[in-house]
Amino acid sequence: ASDLIDAKGEADRLRRENQILSQQVIQNESALRENVQLRALLEYARGPEFPRDYRYRAAEVVGHAPSAFRQAIVVAVGMNDGVQLNAPVVTNDGLVGQVTRVFSNRARVTLITDEQSAVSAIDLRSDATGIVRHGRGAGDTLIFDFVSKKEVVKKDDEIVTAGSTTSELASLYPRGIRIGEVTSVGQTDTDPYKQVQIEPYVDVSSLRSVLVLIPENELVSGP
Repeated sequence: ASDLIDAKGEADRLRRENQILSQQVIQNESALRENVQLRALLEYARGPEFPRDYRYRAAEVVGHAPSAFRQAIVVAVGMNDGVQLNAPVVTNDGLVGQVTRVFSNRARVTLITDEQSAVSAIDLRSDATGIVRHGRGAGDTLIFDFVSKKEVVKKDDEIVTAGSTTSELASLYPRGIRIGEVTSVGQTDTDPYKQVQIEPYVDVSSLRSVLVLIPENELVSGP
């Protein structure tokens, strides 16, 4: 009987150790993925494609709360790190969104997939201009809206932020941040604009780290 008790105790001990080891493996794999993503972000920030006239704060995503009505994340930087309201937020893949609330050590970022989000954008190939916003469907669908029928937009075209459009009013976003790729183009007789759908480059559902852009000089905020 004592042998059975000892065997059961040993089995329980081994089971607990196995659970601990399994958890450590998960934590190590998660840390490795975060490290790889952060390295990619920093290489992008030091490369030639990083927006001019901007510094950055690398930030861990500490909260992710997409819903049917609101899509936002919380990042672990804030006013104490120089983060400003309306600051653009990016990854090395493209545009994530903008800061819409700032606290001392945290900031809320509204994603480009949010229903209230709108970004002045341009077709990199044809220079067609429009507004990128959430589509009418569910999920992360984006549309390139208010594109005139006279403009040429084709499938697989790359859509990027347009930046400043007038000398009097500057865009919230610097020019040239990648947004997404055109997946379909259509038009009807009754709609004055083309119907353009795009696939965002950034998978907002799997964000772990981002870069919050900080202008070297204070910029005038606009739409």
